[in-house]
Amino acid sequence: MELIVLVVPDCPHSTLLHERLDLALEQLPETTVTWHEVTDAEEAERLGMHGSPTLLMDGVDPQARPGETASLSCRLGDVPSVDQIRALLTKATRT
Repeated sequence: MELIVLVVPDCPHSTLLHERLDLALEQLPETTVTWHEVTDAEEAERLGMHGSPTLLMDGVDPQARPGETASLSCRLGDVPSVDQIRALLTKATRT
């Protein structure tokens, strides 16, 4: 599975997501995470960014709401917990 995190410069939530991803992926050492800084709205739309940070799993944002538009902004809501990340990973590998 390919994991990509999209963030805006100086995202206040990126450190917390990084820590939680490290914990969630402890049992999956073969999984790599690519961090990508997004600086313009066109790129955010092209990549499917729904606020910073956006965690893409195989190119899909599992936390995006139906019909949610791409956005170069802070993500509304909380950064997913370690357990939520593990659940998202489990769900993504089953589909």
